[in-house]
Amino acid sequence: MRGFFSILPWVFLLLIPALTMRLWAEEQKMGTIETLLTSPVTEWEAVLGKFMASFSFLIITLLLSMSIPLILLFIGQPDWGTIIGGYFGAILLGGAYLSIGLWVSSLTNNQIIAFISSVILIFTLFIIGQPLVLQTTPAFLVPLFKYLGMGAHFSSILRGVIDSRDIVYYFILIGLFLYLNVASLNSRKWH
Repeated sequence: MRGFFSILPWVFLLLIPALTMRLWAEEQKMGTIETLLTSPVTEWEAVLGKFMASFSFLIITLLLSMSIPLILLFIGQPDWGTIIGGYFGAILLGGAYLSIGLWVSSLTNNQIIAFISSVILIFTLFIIGQPLVLQTTPAFLVPLFKYLGMGAHFSSILRGVIDSRDIVYYFILIGLFLYLNVASLNSRKWH
């Protein structure tokens, strides 16, 4: 299962921006965002609704891969700590990717720009804490980059060690980008 979970962030890197690229960009392009924002729904409710819908799709996608651990159960004795940690980490990582993709989609009315920008931002936040990047980083920035890197937190959870620092990191990241999404929608009222 380690191989499956190690490629999952790279699959998510293309899948999730493709999923989120039109959630706000298409609303802006078609002009339906005004209808949505003038309805009796707050910006937070609209953002959370779109986030929860895409998050539910992500959960269903991950549930469809549950046949892999079930097959491993019949073949041998899988390490359930790694499997549970991997799925839990994938859910948190996917939630972070979704919140970033939603925010980027709210900044433009072009789906392709939203997709490419999301991929670049997510890739940057994922790779920033990897050893390859940290080797070329000035020493005073290494602790900051190590903490900011989504990949380092995902690797920690993937080992089967569920640390509260990793969970808090993902919740803060999700909350920050959902807040930025709401702020982006609020700024449209003033234009």
